[in-house]
Amino acid sequence: MTVSTNGSTNGQVLAVKDLSVTFRTEDGRVSAVDNVSFDVADGEVLAVVGESGCGKSVTAMSIAGLLPRTATVGGSVRLDGTELIGADKRTLRSIRGREVAYIFQEPTTSLNPVFTVGHQISEVLRTHIGLNRQAAEARAIELLKLVGIPSAERRISDYPHQLSGGMRQRVMIAMAVACDPKVLIADEPTTALDVTIQAGILDVLRGLRERLGTSIVLITHDLGVVADLADRVAVMYAGRVVETAEVHEIFARPQHPYTVGLLGASPAAGRHAETHRLSEIPGLVPVLSEQPDACTFADRCSRAGETCTTSQPELTAGVHRVACWHPVREAVEV
Repeated sequence: MTVSTNGSTNGQVLAVKDLSVTFRTEDGRVSAVDNVSFDVADGEVLAVVGESGCGKSVTAMSIAGLLPRTATVGGSVRLDGTELIGADKRTLRSIRGREVAYIFQEPTTSLNPVFTVGHQISEVLRTHIGLNRQAAEARAIELLKLVGIPSAERRISDYPHQLSGGMRQRVMIAMAVACDPKVLIADEPTTALDVTIQAGILDVLRGLRERLGTSIVLITHDLGVVADLADRVAVMYAGRVVETAEVHEIFARPQHPYTVGLLGASPAAGRHAETHRLSEIPGLVPVLSEQPDACTFADRCSRAGETCTTSQPELTAGVHRVACWHPVREAVEV
């Protein structure tokens, strides 16, 4: 397979290039995303990982055009060749749901409590595909079965509060895939769920990718989820992508010191607390209102030199890309 300059195979469905997002605040402007670029191929799962506040969700919401009016967005987001940045409301409405769908982090606040789950799934089908009421209800039952909800014919009449957290998340997934979107954005889809429910949700996403060929952008800070589901990984820090590679490369040969720190701070199967203590990354994430022309990780990095504090590194070319003046080349036990 031929590989693009951003590390994905040909047949890309989503291309994000030089995406930048700033927010207008009372104290000035905050740079939340700074020149982020990545591709997603057909049927691929790309995990976007990093600490809370690194810009993962802002990047994802930029793709779907869901940012508030206080945001200024630059760069390019192309979905099957259609430019989404700067697109009019009519174009975005026609794309959301049909071409790109979003699974939000908290289904309790995303589902409408005064309508049944069947009504909410049917509304998606009637709005975007034009199904009549009877056909939409039949399809909604099929979708509930697809995401693993038992007794779907009965559950379709339930309200969100009558379902468990895991079931509500499955309803959100059913709504998101109702129109067979090309790209599914899953923003922390397993947060606050116990490990058994989490495994079930991941199985649902994996099955949808296999059956429907849907590309998935997975936003998460859980590296266990990344190892289980992703094909490639983009590591973000302070609004920038600092490393991107195939998932096995990220875990076996991380090159950016920040990636090494993330892996070292993550619990892993087979480790025992008595013999392997989790590491921590010293220092604090930089203030986003201040984006110096330097490596934003320099103040927290043991490998930093003079160049790191005076010049910003760019992502290298190739399949495994890293933005670091002193990348880790030797084997590292994480």
